[in-house]
Amino acid sequence: MKSYILLENLVFYANHGVFQQETIVGNIFYVDLKLHIDIEKAAKSDDLNDTVSYADIYADVKNEMMIPSKLLEHAAYRIISRLKERYKEIECVEIKLSKRNPPVGGQMDCASVVLID
Repeated sequence: MKSYILLENLVFYANHGVFQQETIVGNIFYVDLKLHIDIEKAAKSDDLNDTVSYADIYADVKNEMMIPSKLLEHAAYRIISRLKERYKEIECVEIKLSKRNPPVGGQMDCASVVLID
């Protein structure tokens, strides 16, 4: 059975960016995660010990988001690394990290990166 845990639209206020003003003022960031994990045992047992806790995953993502990075790519990579290191059950992590209203000299909702490992 293929299975995933999805955590969608996690919202953080953080200080990532190349420009000094971004690191001072901060911005809103969105994180979407797709965790490839076998959840068959948990589906049958109804026991949290047989899967990973969404709350623990959220806390780990939040901790990484609070560490300033110049690039979205770097922050996303750190999140993947942390999750795969802490949760051996996770086979693969897909992350989309988006920055709201990036300073590009025009209007757009978000700039995003997607990493899969």
